[in-house]
Amino acid sequence: MSFVGPRPERPAFVQELTRAIPYYPERHFVKPGITGWAQVRYSYGSSNRDAQEKLEYDLYYVKHHSFAFDLMVLLQTVEIVLLRIGSR
Repeated sequence: MSFVGPRPERPAFVQELTRAIPYYPERHFVKPGITGWAQVRYSYGSSNRDAQEKLEYDLYYVKHHSFAFDLMVLLQTVEIVLLRIGSR
């Protein structure tokens, strides 16, 4: 596991989402992370539609991941945590 990458999902959900959403397995091309581009850019969601939206962010991260991108995600994560953006 790394600091930045697509958040891991429970295996039962992975199987379901792989069947329901095209390209879902491609998010596993990089190590999972504690925080990720999808978590910074999209609020919490539990539906298949939400999973598809987050997948778009995860695939963007897979395609463009770099040290600079990881640093930006980490800085945005710290900002969200400290400023409590998105808290309920």
